Amino acid sequence: MGKSEQVILTNMCMVYDDEQILVQDRVGKSWPGITFPGGHVEPGESFVDSVIREVYEETGLTIFNPEICGVKQFYTKNGERYMVLFYKTNQYKGELKASDEGEVFWIHKNELKDYQLANDFEIMYKVFDSNEISEFFYDQSGENWSVKLL
Repeated sequence: MGKSEQVILTNMCMVYDDEQILVQDRVGKSWPGITFPGGHVEPGESFVDSVIREVYEETGLTIFNPEICGVKQFYTKNGERYMVLFYKTNQYKGELKASDEGEVFWIHKNELKDYQLANDFEIMYKVFDSNEISEFFYDQSGENWSVKLL
């Protein structure tokens, strides 16, 4: 087996202000619910530039100094490794506005439980909110999937 593999690179960013977090209510059929803004890394684009672009496109905010805080990964049914690079920042400017992806708004981080969250977002949030956890990994054994937080 070779050392290379097909990889899909994406990002997600938690923009925060003290105890408030910026969330997006995604309207897409593939992954609806409350989550953080993010999207695909374009060919030739740096990871940081991609997360700055995605947050701007989906929220109207320009973020600064996003810090990588973790990663989510799993394998698609086509055998590709799907990676989501997790970032967070409390440095931003601009006026908040929605996009085709969904409405965006601020909530207190303790209110997350009061919303309809995107699939597994509650577990993913633990990576964003922890200094001890850096990886969310879907482990597949046959038809069974489990989540590992590492």
